[in-house]
Amino acid sequence: MSDLPKAKTRPASNWSAIWVLPLIALIIGGWLGWRAYSQTGIEVQVRFESGEGIQANKTEVVYKGMPVGKVKTLALDDEGNSKGVIATVEMNKDVEQYLKTGTRFWLVKPSVTLAGITGLETLVSGNYIAVSPGEGEPSRKFKALAQEPPLSDLKPGLHLTIKAERLGSLNRGSPVFYKQIQVGQVKSYLLSEDQNTVEIKVFIEPTYANLVRKHTRFWNASGISIDANLSGVKLRSESLASIVAGGIAFATPENRKDSPPTDPSLPFRLYEDFDAAQAGIRVKVKLSDFEGLQAGRTPVMYKGIQVGSLKTLKVDPDLSSATAELTLDPLAEDYLVQGTQFWIVKPSISLAGITGLEALVKGNYIAIRPGDKGAAPQREFEARAKAPPLDLRSPGLHMVLFTDNLGSLDVGSPILYKQVKVGSVQSYQFSRTRKQLVIGVHIEKEYENLVNGSTRFWNVSGITLTGGLTGGIQVKSESLQSLMAGGIAFDTPRPNVALKKRIPRFRLFANQEEAAQKGTLISIKVDRADGLRSGTPIRFKGLDVGKIEEVDLSADLQSVVLKARITEVPERIARVGSQFWVVKPELGLIKTANLETLVTGQYIEVQPAAKSLGAQTSFIALAQPPETAAPEAGLSLVLSAARRGSLKVGVPVTYREVAVGKVTGYELGKTADRVLIRVLIEPKYAPLIRGGTRFWNTSGFGLDFGLFKGATVRTESLETLIQGGIAFATPDGERMGNPARPEQTFPLFDKFEDEWLTWAPKIPLGK
Repeated sequence: MSDLPKAKTRPASNWSAIWVLPLIALIIGGWLGWRAYSQTGIEVQVRFESGEGIQANKTEVVYKGMPVGKVKTLALDDEGNSKGVIATVEMNKDVEQYLKTGTRFWLVKPSVTLAGITGLETLVSGNYIAVSPGEGEPSRKFKALAQEPPLSDLKPGLHLTIKAERLGSLNRGSPVFYKQIQVGQVKSYLLSEDQNTVEIKVFIEPTYANLVRKHTRFWNASGISIDANLSGVKLRSESLASIVAGGIAFATPENRKDSPPTDPSLPFRLYEDFDAAQAGIRVKVKLSDFEGLQAGRTPVMYKGIQVGSLKTLKVDPDLSSATAELTLDPLAEDYLVQGTQFWIVKPSISLAGITGLEALVKGNYIAIRPGDKGAAPQREFEARAKAPPLDLRSPGLHMVLFTDNLGSLDVGSPILYKQVKVGSVQSYQFSRTRKQLVIGVHIEKEYENLVNGSTRFWNVSGITLTGGLTGGIQVKSESLQSLMAGGIAFDTPRPNVALKKRIPRFRLFANQEEAAQKGTLISIKVDRADGLRSGTPIRFKGLDVGKIEEVDLSADLQSVVLKARITEVPERIARVGSQFWVVKPELGLIKTANLETLVTGQYIEVQPAAKSLGAQTSFIALAQPPETAAPEAGLSLVLSAARRGSLKVGVPVTYREVAVGKVTGYELGKTADRVLIRVLIEPKYAPLIRGGTRFWNTSGFGLDFGLFKGATVRTESLETLIQGGIAFATPDGERMGNPARPEQTFPLFDKFEDEWLTWAPKIPLGK
């Protein structure tokens, strides 16, 4: 025992490496706290009258299209008599310098009024709070405006005040017109201090500011003005926009053209209408026949459009004539030249047809035929005793058009080719059977070669208005001249087709579509007609290939039949195998598509048949777009599960969180005790599937919670959290097994085992 060595002892150390971990945790926590503090925004409080349309942690504060803050919380405001809502907003730090007492906030949301549609972008992005920086002391509490503030007086342009007896249908944003061109808008309005008048604030664009002079007259152009009695009916409107949203028009009287510039500090008066403003052009006309004319009532008409009125009528001393003073619309100024003709229109029947028939209702009126634009100006005229005679001997091509309805055509209405006037209507009268109208037309000599045996004529009188809230509004007119006087357009599709007669005869179609007679008519049956109407386009790869002409219920009232015309390559589309479906907006968490149809409206998409199997004109629309892709290659497998869960066609199959395949279908097993889920693995990743591979459902998320270790949330991806997914792992070594065979069946487990996540075999991928 004495030979054993003696044990050596040393004192134990008080320091342990385990204390390094709390120190590191303290440093990381301090850094995270400092980073959170440095990135924290500035909290301000904005009081709203109502919290409708505002959502905490969602509604953003936007300045010039850029988000600068977000609503964090909403709370009721108990202070004061009027209840409201206090929105606590976290603003970005870089806008701190703009948070002054003069800064204004207001809520922007979609609004549809007669003045127009505002806030349309919020249909996609949601309501937001707009902000306008102001001056003053720094502030953190604000009161939101009930609506968007009016245009600033500092904006470049002319800012005026107009006083009116009443507001009428004017509103914020109502247009201001000059010669039917919008040059400004109404900013705001309020009662005057004496509460006897309305003060209207108006803004004129800088480009048009010089049009307003000291003696300029403003008048209310809202809606339609109608003045009717037994002697006639007076109807006036500035434009379609002013009928709906109200408006103001202005002009400077001709005798005040040298008026000095206006003083913006002095208010203008708003007259009730154009006649009250007396802003028209004064013209004197000597009449030999003035029977049935009344000052203040008799209109001056140009091809059915009122362009002025008779202001005064004085009988000359010889009692055989009279001098009429007319007030004409400023738009007619360029046409009051030498050669302009005036005459009295009253009911008359002649060899040229029945004329002046409308005078039986409205009373006799004064007609005007403008002279050549560019001739010497003239303000005193002598009226003709009757309408100017027809000149059938003039050089050029004379022909005849037959039509069922004259429309607004009249003697002098233009004949247009590519919107260029090449002739005019010379006469019209009923045919011998009185079932049609015969229109005499003259084509000027330099353009007569544009007409041949293939020419088609159609009526382009007035305005064609189509559209709606979703598809927009389309206003179509051939030209300003055809808008005022009516007109006829034509096209010559084939050259060198000889005319058969010295005075050719043609049919006058109602519109260009009828005249063209182009394309193939088809019918498409759909379940519903939501958003579909006459004019809805049919498209192929973004190009219009046709459009819907009629929308009708089917005979059994169970579906809707769309009658359409295919105008582009109809031989490739109107045949067996072509497929049609309705393109409409899709909104969802996973898929958002066709958002443009929220504005442009729905349309019909077509997939032409790949090969011709014969013509077809009757089709049934598909409920969903067709699957056009070819059958996909890959390894097809079957997974057996107790239930489907949230899995559906198209969800991914992942390996190490990399998508390597997808679910292609599912069905009940033969004994209905299992669900068979079919998956397709891409060829490149097929070697990963072996006999020992384990599949499990990754839908949703897993939560592992412990008192000391905290909570761990696991999910494969956001996509699988929402729509489901499948993952798999393959063991290494002998447990890997042989490569999987096509259509081999594997069990699908509800959850994974921890061991599976550690498997990491080295398997060469395919090509």
